[in-house]
Amino acid sequence: MSASAGSANGSVNGSSNATLWGALCVAAASVLWGTTGTAATFAPSVSPLAVGAVAMGVGGLLQALYAANAITGQWPGLLARWRLVSLGAVAVAVYPLAFYSSMRLSGVAVGTVVSIGSAPVAAALIERFADGKLLTRRWIAGAVLGVSGAALLSFAGHAPAGSPGGSWASLAGIALGLLAGATYALYSWAAHRLIGGGLSSRAAMGAVFGLGGVLLMPVLAVTGRPLLESWINFSVGAYMALVPMFAGYVLFGWGLARIRASMATGISLLETVVAALLAVLVVGERLPPHGWLGAAVVLFSLFILAPRQSARVTLRPPSPAGERLAEQQAGAQPHE
Repeated sequence: MSASAGSANGSVNGSSNATLWGALCVAAASVLWGTTGTAATFAPSVSPLAVGAVAMGVGGLLQALYAANAITGQWPGLLARWRLVSLGAVAVAVYPLAFYSSMRLSGVAVGTVVSIGSAPVAAALIERFADGKLLTRRWIAGAVLGVSGAALLSFAGHAPAGSPGGSWASLAGIALGLLAGATYALYSWAAHRLIGGGLSSRAAMGAVFGLGGVLLMPVLAVTGRPLLESWINFSVGAYMALVPMFAGYVLFGWGLARIRASMATGISLLETVVAALLAVLVVGERLPPHGWLGAAVVLFSLFILAPRQSARVTLRPPSPAGERLAEQQAGAQPHE
C-alpha cells in the first residue's frame, strides 16, 4: 500500500470512527434525558415552568462555567456570530418551558414522544432551507420510521389522572410538545453551525446554554419557591440540572461536533422509548400493544439513522488532542 493510499484510508477510518462516537454520545445523552419526565413526577407541587427553569437554567449556567476557559479563549469568534448564539439561547430558554408543560398536560410518555418525535422533521426543514442540505433516502426512511413509531406511542398514551381540561389539556400538551420539538431542533442546529464554523463544542455549547440559562433565571425566581420547600423537591431539581441537563448536554455537544443536527435529533428519538418505559415501570402509566409496537419501531429506526462504518474501524474514544480537529471537520462531513 502506498503512503498516500494509507493516509487516505486512515483519514476515512478516522472520520467514520469520529462519526460513530458522535452517534454514541448522542444516544447516551438521550438515555439521560429520558429520565427527566419521570423525575419531575416526584415533585408534583413544583410547576412545570419551575422544573424547566431549574433544569435547563442551572444546567446551562453549569455548562458555561465548565466551558469558561474555552469561551474566553474563543470570545472573538462567538462575538462575531452573536446572532446565531442569541438565536440558540432563546431556543434553549423556550424549550424546557414548553417541554415540561407538555408532559404535565398530556402525560410523560405523550409529552416526550411528541416533543422529541417532531424534532427530526423540524431539524430537516431547518437544514434544508437554512443550509441547502439535501437529505438522503436512507435518512428519510429512518426518520419516517422513527416519527411513525413516536406517533404510535403518542396515540397509545393518555393524559395523567387529574389533569385539568381533559382532552383540551391533552391537545394543549401536544401543541406545546410541537413547540418544544421545534426549539430543540433550532438550538441543536445553531450549536452545530457554531461548531462547524471552527468553534469548539465546549465553547459553542457553553455560550448558547449559558446565555439560555441566564434568560431562564427570571422564570426560576418567580416560580422556583416550591423547590426549596422540601428535600425531595430540591433533590429533583438538583438531579435534573446536574445529570440530564449538564452531563447530558456535554455528551450532546461532543456528538454535535461529529454528526449533523438532523442525525442527532433522529438518534435522540431513543429518549422517547426510555421515557415511555420509565412512565410505565415507575409512574404507572399504561401502554397498550400498539404503544409497545411504536417503541420497537423507534428502536429499529435508530439502526437506519446510525452512521455506517467500515469493518476495519477500531473503536477508540476521541482523544482530547483530536477533538478540536473533529469539531472543525464536522460541518464538512457528508450525511449518511
